[in-house]
Order: sequence, then structure tokens, then C-alpha cells
Amino acid sequence: MEEKWAELEKRYEEVIERLAEVQAAQNLPELRRLSRLKARLGKPVDLYREWKRLGHDIEEAKALLKEQHDEELAQEATLFEQRRAEIAQELTLALLPRDENDEKDVIIEIRAGTGGEEASLFAGDLLRMYSRYADSKGWKVEMISATEGEIGGYKEVIVSVRGNEAYSHFKHESGVHRVQRVPVTESGGRIHTSTATVAVLPEAEEVDVTISPADLEVETFRASGPGGQHMQKNETAVRITHRPTGIVVASQSQRSQGQNKAQAMRILRARIFEQARLQAQAEIDARRRQMVGTGDRGEKIRTYNFLQDRITDHRLKRDWHGIAAILEGDLSDLVQALRQQERDNLLRQVADEAAV
Repeated sequence: MEEKWAELEKRYEEVIERLAEVQAAQNLPELRRLSRLKARLGKPVDLYREWKRLGHDIEEAKALLKEQHDEELAQEATLFEQRRAEIAQELTLALLPRDENDEKDVIIEIRAGTGGEEASLFAGDLLRMYSRYADSKGWKVEMISATEGEIGGYKEVIVSVRGNEAYSHFKHESGVHRVQRVPVTESGGRIHTSTATVAVLPEAEEVDVTISPADLEVETFRASGPGGQHMQKNETAVRITHRPTGIVVASQSQRSQGQNKAQAMRILRARIFEQARLQAQAEIDARRRQMVGTGDRGEKIRTYNFLQDRITDHRLKRDWHGIAAILEGDLSDLVQALRQQERDNLLRQVADEAAV
């Protein structure tokens, strides 16, 4: 393992050297990528350096104890050894197979499912929950596009979240979310069940996805809005079709055609990147059936039961109470439990591979 830790330190030093070159060249996409990589490697490298320093301290203490026994020095050497063992465990966790997209920004797509207008209201609740959680982390949330429901909420809404390791926090939210409550439109007090689907995509940068302009069909149209004298007269909305994959994206939330095209390209890059990622992951997942949950968006991952003030995550098989607080962004316990489950699954995977 020490060999792997040394390789990690070498990689960190190479990233710092490369950062200096990229800063001089003002290559912003590469600068962001390397900065995130430096931040991710920084902690385990600091731990490795502390582990090495403690090794030298222990050797010196033992050499002194051979010459003359000192109770205080002996206790100090024992503490050094205990701390060194703790660091070794932390470093082992740091070297677990890691999702290379964890440090990326994300695009979150929320769509109302079954349940009519109540589903649209629930989609709005999910957007608020994710936005408030992002705010609590100091991350930036940006609206990309939205189709509002008739009485509130959203039929479809797409936002981007920019922040350190945003994808690692949000990626487990992909799937079908189910709500059980009495809708505001229900006069008889009956409980309805509605759903919304969430897709969390790592935001792809230009260095991640190469898109040939020849593969794109770009159309413009008038953005929808209020009628009469306020109707949009210019074709500022943009629809882009990527011919090789058949992926179609549109943006009309910005004021200019150029801005809408840039927004549509962001979504397109993310969807192409996600499609390629899922295809590559499918073969790996087939060999990992022991892992709990596949991340398939078609799975019902969570139920929000208002009558019982309970949220059930079906992958974790655990309940949380206090729906109001969670929908206001108090997601930390849930997010950490899902991240811990991912880590536990990886530890089992590493142990199984070592046993073969």
C-alpha cells in the first residue's frame, strides 16, 4: 500500500506543476479540472506525509528508548503508532475506486410524473429542497430552463449546480421520487400518490466531450410567453439535435439566441457524456450484482409520506422523520448515509477481489 500512497504523492506534485503551466496558458476548462483534482488529492497526500513523518518520529523514539528508558517518551511513541495506524486506515479509504465525476458540477433535471398538477407541485418541492441544500454548501444554483405547472411547481425544470464535489452529493438523487399527501386541490381530504423523476448529470466540459458542428441540427423559434403586445417577435429560442445520438435539447429562458444556444450546448454535452458513461458502466454493473441499487432512473428510490411525517429511502431501507425540514434543504443526513453506503459497497468489492 505504501507504494500506492507514494504514487499518489507523485501524482499530486505533477498536478501542481501542470497547474502552473495551464494558468500561464489561461486554459480555463483544464484549469478547473486540475484545480478540482488538486483539491481531491490534497487531503490524502497530507495524510501520507504525516504518516511518513510519524514513522521517522517512532524510529527516533525507539532508538532513544534503547539507550535509556523514559516512561513519557514510551507513551509518546505509543501515541505515534496509534495515530499512524489510524492514518493508514484513512489512506486505504482514500484509495478506494472513485467515481471520476465526483468533483464535477451537475445539471439536475426534474420532471413531473404521474399525478397531474400535484406532480408538478411536488417537482417544485424537490427543486426547492435541492436549491436550499446547495445554498447551505455555498454552491451556485442557476436556472437553465423551466416549464411551469398550471397552479404552481414545474412540469419540467433544469438547473445547474456549481460547487466542490457537487456530483458526489447529488448523484444518488437520480430516480423516481414518490409523494403521498393530500393535494391542495383535494377538497375531500383524500391522500393521493404522485411522482416526479430526477436525473442528475455530471456537467461535461469541452475537454470531456468532442462535438462536431457537422453533427448538429440547430433550429430557432419564438420563445413562448404571454400573448398580445408582449409576444416574443424574435426567434431567440434554440433547439439542437445531435444526429449521431438522436438527443434533442432546447433552451428559451435566455434573452438572446446566442445565450440560449450556449445553454442548450451545456445540456447537450452533459447528456452525451452521461449516455457514454452509462453505456460504459452497464458492463461493469453486470459484474457487481451484489451492490445495493443500480442507480437506474426507473427505480422508485424514495417515498415522502406526509401523513406519517416520514421519508423512506428504499435503497437504504431507512426512514427519516421531519419532512418539512428535509424539503427545506436539510438533506445532510440522507446524503451522508447514501455516500457511506457507496463506500461500504466499494470496500466489499475490494475485499471480494482480494479474496479471488
